[in-house]
Amino acid sequence: MSQSFRIEKDSMGEVQVPQDAYYAAQTQRAVDNFPVSGLRLSRSLIAALGYIKQAAAKVNGELGHLPAEIAEAIQNTASEVIAGNLDAHFPIDIYQTGSGTSSNMNANEVITNRAMEQATGKLPRAIHPNNDVNFGQSSNDVFPTAIRIAATLQARQQLIPALQHLHDTFLAKGNEYAHVVKTGRTHLMDAMPLTFAQEFGGYARQIELGIARVEAALERLCELPQGGTAVGTGINTDPAFPPKFAAAVSELTGVTFCEAQNHFEAQATVDAPVELSGQLKTIAVSLMKICNDLRWMNSGPNGGIGEIQLAALQPGSSIMPGKVNPVIEESTAMVCAQVIGYDASVSIGGLSGNFELNVMLPMVAHSLLESIRLLANASRNLADRSVSRIVVREDHIAASVGKNPILVTVLNPLIGYDLAAKIAKTAFAENRSLKEVALELAGDQLTEAELDQALDPVKMTKTGFVE
Repeated sequence: MSQSFRIEKDSMGEVQVPQDAYYAAQTQRAVDNFPVSGLRLSRSLIAALGYIKQAAAKVNGELGHLPAEIAEAIQNTASEVIAGNLDAHFPIDIYQTGSGTSSNMNANEVITNRAMEQATGKLPRAIHPNNDVNFGQSSNDVFPTAIRIAATLQARQQLIPALQHLHDTFLAKGNEYAHVVKTGRTHLMDAMPLTFAQEFGGYARQIELGIARVEAALERLCELPQGGTAVGTGINTDPAFPPKFAAAVSELTGVTFCEAQNHFEAQATVDAPVELSGQLKTIAVSLMKICNDLRWMNSGPNGGIGEIQLAALQPGSSIMPGKVNPVIEESTAMVCAQVIGYDASVSIGGLSGNFELNVMLPMVAHSLLESIRLLANASRNLADRSVSRIVVREDHIAASVGKNPILVTVLNPLIGYDLAAKIAKTAFAENRSLKEVALELAGDQLTEAELDQALDPVKMTKTGFVE
């Protein structure tokens, strides 16, 4: 079935546009010019553009710059953009003009044509994409503002709750097995013992600090560049517009935003998104470390450490029957690697601004928002499909923890480092218990009862000296 087209015009001439598309000439030119990746703007970024156009129409209507009927029609259609009803009409590739002008005009054209369709016969005149929907705006302040709104909303609504859930899941699992003492490890070698509550509590603290890092970065991200127009001077924008716009977006989203303290900084840089990306990278590093620890503890079940048993979710081999792999941890680790890569892209994007404008905005937006989305999904998945289902192999741990030659460390204050080292080496070489060798080599200094008290692994998990 052949597709029908209509002719649209812009300042450069005529363009063929699909008959059923709400977008017009400038969008079609961008579609034709950037057949690069097939990746389109994320749902959250399209919604952010909708919030911008809705808030701008509301404020410009209140300030008397738009007829009330036109302002209302733009707001109504912008709400459809926010809801995702018009996503099919946002076809432009991520790798487009660096300012995001193509996507800003895409939003302007879609809102114009859809509003005209919805409000036929109810408007005093035709709506114009530049003169009305884009009134008092420039792509140079719209797109940076959209990045900040989208990232803030996704971080608050998706990422932070997912991280909090993972934090709580680690604490709960640690408390479930708080009575179990296991061998600690440094350099992948046996070290002093600790409890699962202590080890998993460390993981929970990593996640807690990740949340705090994101929240700290959001303080800067909530400053909106909107109102600076082309270069930050605010030319062709009502001076009352910027603070009223920020207030309107805050009311629409339920999240507090404010006008940028300095519009030149806010438009010429993406420092705030770069900062948030760096915090996301830190979270990815934390999660990678945690997942690798869980993989090591699960390794085996017979030839590895085998301290925990992760949930058996799917067959692990096409040739080895019965093999089960730590697939959730592997999936999460790949997400972490991708987020670290995205942060490198955001960093390069951030340093690619010249004078009054950054020219890698769509790529920065895509990388940042994908990082938020991936970390949120992976964190919740890790909590629900792995951490919450961990089973600690208590019998296996109990059989091995007492053989740890490093437990002799607690005897240092009692018999000295040199004799303690000799006991540890002898016990390991002769595959004998520490207590047996200690009685043999230090029996003149410690009684059996004193050794039993000193070598109790539970007491070793507490701070201070073992008496």
